[in-house]
Amino acid sequence: MGQLVNLGRLLLMCLVLLPTVGLASNHPPEVTAKSAIVMEVSTGKVLYGKNAEDRRYPASTTKIMTLITALEYAKLDDVVTASANAASTEGSSLWLTQGEQLKMLDMLYGIMLISGNDATVAVAEHVSGSVEKFAKLMTDKAHAIGAVNSNFINTSGLPDENHYTTAHDMAKITAYGYKNPLFAQIVSTQHKVVPWPGKDHDRDLYNENKMLWLYDGANGVKTGYTDAAGRCLVSAAQRNGTQLVVVVLDSEYMWDDSIKLLDYGFTQLKQVPVINRGDILKTVKINEGKTGDVKLISTNDITVPMADNEHDKYSTVIDAPNKLDAPVTSGQKLGTVKVMYNNIEVASADLVADRSVDRKSFFGLLWGSVWGFLTFVIRNFA
Repeated sequence: MGQLVNLGRLLLMCLVLLPTVGLASNHPPEVTAKSAIVMEVSTGKVLYGKNAEDRRYPASTTKIMTLITALEYAKLDDVVTASANAASTEGSSLWLTQGEQLKMLDMLYGIMLISGNDATVAVAEHVSGSVEKFAKLMTDKAHAIGAVNSNFINTSGLPDENHYTTAHDMAKITAYGYKNPLFAQIVSTQHKVVPWPGKDHDRDLYNENKMLWLYDGANGVKTGYTDAAGRCLVSAAQRNGTQLVVVVLDSEYMWDDSIKLLDYGFTQLKQVPVINRGDILKTVKINEGKTGDVKLISTNDITVPMADNEHDKYSTVIDAPNKLDAPVTSGQKLGTVKVMYNNIEVASADLVADRSVDRKSFFGLLWGSVWGFLTFVIRNFA
């Protein structure tokens, strides 16, 4: 019966919100959010901003930073035991009881899908011994990412005057998260069944982020609400290889705002081919080989999200030797090519040898030395 109720609510919300999905516009949209931003993930390019550097309460979007920190400091197969402190945490809940045990990964799904405050405390205590120590890890990691205008006091986003972020910082944090495939998997999950020890049924979790159903290509991230923070949403979507993140903080209509901003963001970019698979990008000399060189070819196509009139912001860097000793095997990796945006790496591909080159035989090497000596004599003394 619980599943039917959840699905009924979801269908009702879809019927209410689907009419708001309009045609994309090239003009920046009007949004109700006090702060908002649209960012392209690979480059960090800001496509839209509204008070994006203003300090605001993040509510449960905090849990994005909680997830990133847990993924980097915790062991996913660890068994986490809920303390009395965790079980009694106020607000949205995974319904943990004191002494209950779940795997770390299940706790993380409970945090991100249904915003379990109790699970954030259990995870923090397991990793660091206390929420305060774990929150310090969160802040330090945020600053290392470049989100230097953020400070985290707790793992859940419950109100605290010293617990704050900005729309830009939250976009940076989320973009960083997408570098981890497990982060992307968790935040894009619509439904997850998690064990419920002591019960005759499992926990049936449906993601509270309705953007996963409402928006084509949506793949994250997290909702949030407190009286102090207002309605907050970090959403994300990928289309044709372009990954966007949208943050709206203190929004009256966070779903509508987010849809408008994602639509706008996708109109600002197009995927432009930079390198094609098989392109020859460098020639490398081969010492003591039966042939004198090999060509390095790209193993993949590379396209980049590009706005108008910014071709000069992109460059390529080839990391490969100028000379190698034989033998070389066809398809052997000999280097990489990196595509840079304002000196930030946004894509890369391996460079491999286009053919095999065998080492010369002993007599071939000997004749090469003799011929080289004769050539030197003729050029210098004839």
